[in-house]
Amino acid sequence: MRCVFVQFRCQPGKTYEVADAIYDREVVSELYSTSGEYDLIAKLYIPEGEDVGHFLTERLFDIPGINRTLTTMTFRAF
Repeated sequence: MRCVFVQFRCQPGKTYEVADAIYDREVVSELYSTSGEYDLIAKLYIPEGEDVGHFLTERLFDIPGINRTLTTMTFRAF
């Protein structure tokens, strides 16, 4: 499994709707609201052999109310 973090910038007033929709998809391990440029950050584990871009696009990025995302890949723990 590969750990990936995805930050979401939501349309004004849509953050709670987006967060509920993300949880409804049952693909995130953790989801937090954040301050700064992005409204939410999610921690996901993507199965080995899955294409990260396709996985995220098919499972999360079509949620209404998302303006922008930032995906951070992780490599190995120290």
